[in-house]
Amino acid sequence: MLNSQSGMITPHTAPFWHATLALCLGSFMVFANLYVTQPLLPMISEQFAVSPLHSSVSFTISTLTLGISLLFYGPLSDAIGRKGIMLLTMVGITLTTASLALASSYQSLLLLRALQGFFLAGLPAIAVAYMSDEFNADALMIAVGIYISGNSLGGIGGRLLGGFLGENLGLTGTFACMALLSLLLTLAFAWLLPKSQHFAAKPLRAKPMLRQLWAHLANKRLLLSYLIGGLSFFIFVNQYSYITFVLKDNPYSLSAQYIGLLFLTYLSGTYASAISGKLGKRFSQPNCMMAGTVIIMLGSGVTLIPSLYAIILGLLINAFGFFLTHSTASSWVSLNAQGGKASASSLYLTFYYVGASTGGIYLSIFWQQAQWTGVVIGSWLMLLVILWLGFQLQIMHKRLVTTT
Repeated sequence: MLNSQSGMITPHTAPFWHATLALCLGSFMVFANLYVTQPLLPMISEQFAVSPLHSSVSFTISTLTLGISLLFYGPLSDAIGRKGIMLLTMVGITLTTASLALASSYQSLLLLRALQGFFLAGLPAIAVAYMSDEFNADALMIAVGIYISGNSLGGIGGRLLGGFLGENLGLTGTFACMALLSLLLTLAFAWLLPKSQHFAAKPLRAKPMLRQLWAHLANKRLLLSYLIGGLSFFIFVNQYSYITFVLKDNPYSLSAQYIGLLFLTYLSGTYASAISGKLGKRFSQPNCMMAGTVIIMLGSGVTLIPSLYAIILGLLINAFGFFLTHSTASSWVSLNAQGGKASASSLYLTFYYVGASTGGIYLSIFWQQAQWTGVVIGSWLMLLVILWLGFQLQIMHKRLVTTT
């Protein structure tokens, strides 16, 4: 049922679960397609005769075009609506994934992955704005945490499928199976997601759009959360890229299938996302962001122990810390944006995915000097910066609470 006073969706009602499930399924599809190549990087390197750093571009080029495209979809959805754009971009994902099965050269694979990134941006740019339109404040905090759990499950699922299918069917079979899965999830999304009831269209004009983006950047509470989310992903996701090469070599010598299983460590992040709303209410969201950052620092240190079990434990800790930080930062943006919630969320995700696409370059400097130990040292240096940003945000939050 809906809230009788405002007409907004309230927690734990049928519309709440229909909308949340649809967005989680769409999120799973998006992130499964985005991350499917990550456990296959050693295989891509061998099949196309490119270096490890160049093979990782098949992953980062999608995150880059995704991040840039987010700036387009947010304002567009503010003007013409939410559900239709999300659905059309999911169709685009399905078609590009099917085309990847036919890629015969590394150049064509990169071109298709870049195009796929453009379509992958549609749902992440709009989903939280849809929830902001339709859900009341309590439902929003809960739904955002569950939705980001869907993100993490998509990341896990894509990597598991990539490892398993790649090992048994090769790259062509992997992309063909992903295309079929994407089609089924698109149909489920179209059926489950309720139509927007509270969307208020705004004219799509370049100058007001740019002014709105600038206003978000000028809002220090938003800017700090953008930097926290972007720099956290800058470190977290690229650690996984480098650890695949560590585990492929001696003394571990893991195949793509077993490297894919490594991403089950994301499950701790799924749990962290689901409880982030409750923790944010109890301890404040900036404090949760700082706690998540400290947890990532701890987990990164654990991975230095020369044991496969220690590496797995460290990555479990990292995933919990990262998704706690990311979930609370994303929710913070939606709650603190002064109008233009879709563009505010899109700008957050632009920082987030541009961070993902550039963090590998930063960590490669440390990798070349000291391999995995260097990656951990480089991670710690950046995580200290993130911790300082979270502290500044907490100071602002205290001042706001005091004045109100």
